[in-house]
Amino acid sequence: MATIYRDLDTISMAGIPVRGASGVGGGFEIMQEYKIDRKVFSTADLSAILMGLSSLSNMIRGDDLVNALAKVKSFIPADRAKDIELKANQVCIDLSPWMGNRNIQPYLEIIKTALQESKLLSFEYAGRYGNKTARKAEPYQLVLKDSHWYLQGYCHKRNDYRLFKLSRIVNLQIQEESFTPRDYQKPQLDFADILAAMQKDIKIRIHKSVMDRVLDYCTVEHFSPDGEEHYMVRFPFSCILPMLLSVAFHSISHRFFL
Repeated sequence: MATIYRDLDTISMAGIPVRGASGVGGGFEIMQEYKIDRKVFSTADLSAILMGLSSLSNMIRGDDLVNALAKVKSFIPADRAKDIELKANQVCIDLSPWMGNRNIQPYLEIIKTALQESKLLSFEYAGRYGNKTARKAEPYQLVLKDSHWYLQGYCHKRNDYRLFKLSRIVNLQIQEESFTPRDYQKPQLDFADILAAMQKDIKIRIHKSVMDRVLDYCTVEHFSPDGEEHYMVRFPFSCILPMLLSVAFHSISHRFFL
């Protein structure tokens, strides 16, 4: 009950009138004659909302986002439309990949539907060494972390919560069977402190031609010149394998595809 009153206070502080009615059929409601003042949103507010919704629509499509965008745009006064559009387009967040797994887009739509309807998902999951296991999971959250999409769900095979990487999921299907949501446990996504305590920095020598790829894993401050053609780079040991694979792919693609 305390949470409800807290929410009501927040709504009231935003300038939205709420009234309460006692007795049978009573409760709380926004006053019927209330109309949202279009001036309540500043140019910066509308630009930020449009930027966020437009970025999501690149990957997660559907009527909900289309309607939300249309409603937000209806709040834009004609005399501020050009300025708001300019500011909204100053930052572009494109979540779609350059290349790679083309199943990600349709999988996001399937998971989104399962989340909204509390439907079970079935799929095959590829492990670290490529072995696949049949899974059935209750979906609870879509997670975008480090440019990769994940599904946080309760796995019936493991009888525990698991964070499934979408690029490892095969034959994803939504089931007719519904489930009653459990007390949800959010996944731990920030390991910065743990990794900082465990790992050590190393140094490698790289050619200047791959500097742009290595910069994906460290900053310019980590570079020190080593002659005219090379650099010495210092960064965490855990980054070396993905960094080396990235550099190798870049070198191959540069040689054969450019």
